[in-house]
Amino acid sequence: MVDSGIGRRLAAPFAVDRRVLALSFAQLAEGIGNSFLVIVLPLYVASGTVGGTDFGLSESMIIGTVLSLYGLLNSSFQPFTGNLSDRFGRRKPFILIGLTGLTITNVAYLFAESYLALVVVRGLQGVSVAFIVPTALALVNELATAGDRGGNMGVYNTFRLVGFGAGPVLAGAVVNAGPYALPGLEVVTGAEAGAAVAVTGFEAAFYVAAVASSVSFLMVTVLITDPESTRANAAADLSIAIRDPTGRTLLDPIFTLGVSTFFLATAIALFATIQPQVNAHLEQDSTWFGLQFAAFILAQVFLQTPVGRACDRYGRRPFILAGMALLIPTTLAQGFVATSEAMFLVRLFQGVAGAMAFAPSLALAGDLAGEAESGTKLAVLTMAFGFGLAFGPLSSGALVGYGFQAPFVFGAVLAVFGTVLVYTQVEETLETPSPVPLPFVGDD
Repeated sequence: MVDSGIGRRLAAPFAVDRRVLALSFAQLAEGIGNSFLVIVLPLYVASGTVGGTDFGLSESMIIGTVLSLYGLLNSSFQPFTGNLSDRFGRRKPFILIGLTGLTITNVAYLFAESYLALVVVRGLQGVSVAFIVPTALALVNELATAGDRGGNMGVYNTFRLVGFGAGPVLAGAVVNAGPYALPGLEVVTGAEAGAAVAVTGFEAAFYVAAVASSVSFLMVTVLITDPESTRANAAADLSIAIRDPTGRTLLDPIFTLGVSTFFLATAIALFATIQPQVNAHLEQDSTWFGLQFAAFILAQVFLQTPVGRACDRYGRRPFILAGMALLIPTTLAQGFVATSEAMFLVRLFQGVAGAMAFAPSLALAGDLAGEAESGTKLAVLTMAFGFGLAFGPLSSGALVGYGFQAPFVFGAVLAVFGTVLVYTQVEETLETPSPVPLPFVGDD
């Protein structure tokens, strides 16, 4: 671990361990590179660059398959990678394996000239990121203490969200500004001999994504170390309980948080894939839809860290309950608002609900995770969130045919069940709220 005055000054304003801040910056770079492809891949398929056997699928179905396969494999493999990192008592090597795979697959897109190759590369990319998500969160959890775990989770999630939100904006700009002439390099053969070597916008986007994941790899390599306690307490007997082993409640609290997180992610993802119906219902253009979509992320970016710090002082459960309860009206209202401005406000408050629930849920699960169990336990929540993000669009696409309100009524019902589960099955873990401001810099 590199220990410097610069590191301490950077960490101080965020009130987190310096290594958590370094990991957050690394995930910011990874998030930018990975979210690049959310915009680039559909455009790449539609450009005609990719061909070959389409298996009888339409172009839109191929795009949907490529994008959804990533989330499906990513979420499915997270419990296995998290569990494996617990067994070895190591986090850093798993993160580096994932970042290496992410970098290689970003470059591999340049050579994917068929639909099948594109599907394979995107699938491998999903598996690669599955090595990163649960192990990085486990590392954040182990570098934190009960008194600052929520703040650390909030800062980490904020940086990831900023990267994920900035990536698509940068991707669109990079693709549209291409092709790019490379100075000092000329074509030496063929009809274009003597002309400057050019890189298309798509090629540039894939290179940028690879560079971003490489930067993240370097930051983790240089700045991050595994805590000695994680290695010393490597666990072999790891399992995910459904029933509460203590008998105080019916369901295990971490499993309960996983279910409520799935409901949360499903509710917030309903909006994403019904843009034509939303625009027609509100008589608005795509600009308004973009603003409404961004409103949720905006609230998350600004509130994750303050909410995380607050739950360190006042408890996890009140924030999770308040967030799940607020999710009910803010999801339902999206089906009934009549103006673009109202939809923007409702989406903004839905982002508030998400921020209030997610970071405290991770902190509470982290409190409950035993020594060297963080990878397995936190993977329950990250897997649930990923599956919810995949299930939400599928649900809205299937239900919107029954009326514009149907998807949002469905999401609100899920939020009700999630709120009831948290209220009845999850107990507070922070026994002594922090009476004083949290320390700025964690000890190594």
